[in-house]
Amino acid sequence: MDPALLRERELFKKRAFDLPVIEKRKEVNESKSSPSNVSGSAPPRKKVKKEPFQTTSSKDFFSSGSFKSSVPAHNFSILAKIVNSMKDRYLNGDSEALSFDELLDETNQLDLSAKQKQWLLTESLPNNPRINLTLDGKYAYKPVFALKDKKSLIRLLDKYDQRGMGSITFDDVKESLPNAEKIVKNMVDNNKIILVTRPVDKKKVLFYNDLSLSFSVDEEFQKAWRSIAVEGMDENKIEEYLKNHGINSMQDVNLKKSTIHTHKRKDSKKRKQNFKKLNNHLGDILQDYSDK
Repeated sequence: MDPALLRERELFKKRAFDLPVIEKRKEVNESKSSPSNVSGSAPPRKKVKKEPFQTTSSKDFFSSGSFKSSVPAHNFSILAKIVNSMKDRYLNGDSEALSFDELLDETNQLDLSAKQKQWLLTESLPNNPRINLTLDGKYAYKPVFALKDKKSLIRLLDKYDQRGMGSITFDDVKESLPNAEKIVKNMVDNNKIILVTRPVDKKKVLFYNDLSLSFSVDEEFQKAWRSIAVEGMDENKIEEYLKNHGINSMQDVNLKKSTIHTHKRKDSKKRKQNFKKLNNHLGDILQDYSDK
């Protein structure tokens, strides 16, 4: 082998070993991670780890409105006392409107802060569905239904029945009618209304009992009616069930079609007769093409 090529090979290896490639990469990484780099700016990770959020005081955190979970809980307890007090007054027969100071005096809450009073005046009381703001700036209880006695309850249930609106919950009646339990019990005993407990949520609901629609059904038919389960069946399945048991269902559509055809036939006959009667003087000229 050429000795010149061997010398160049040895020199190339020597230069390759002398190059500190790994050490230079470490120095570059250390220079990037060191705080005293050339630019003097902090690395981006340290910018993310700034601590303005951690250094904020608890006082600023509460005052900024970021911590709203505990404050409304106390505010809503204040509002609940006002609404319950007004409801009790209404159910006891006292429906007089009160001013804001009278409400606080009635509920023994005169020591509220300015922020709590401001929240009651601007947000909670005007937007509450059970509170009615009068024209003179006073507050009155707003019941679910405007009920005064059993006659008004009968009219309301009759209205719901006539319009197909269903029932009224007993809880809503208790919040709207004074002595509701006594009045409802008396009306149920006299068969004026029907009290039903819903199986879903166990709530009591009231229906109007229209005595004009009541009729007596033989017990045998009642047993037959209750023995047949029609849940999940549409009209086609019910019609098929009746046909299988030898019962034909009445088809209203066919009856209507047949009556329409009979009317047309009668009208056509009358027209032909009138045509001949009115045109007797043209009997020699007219020809009958009905057979053709």
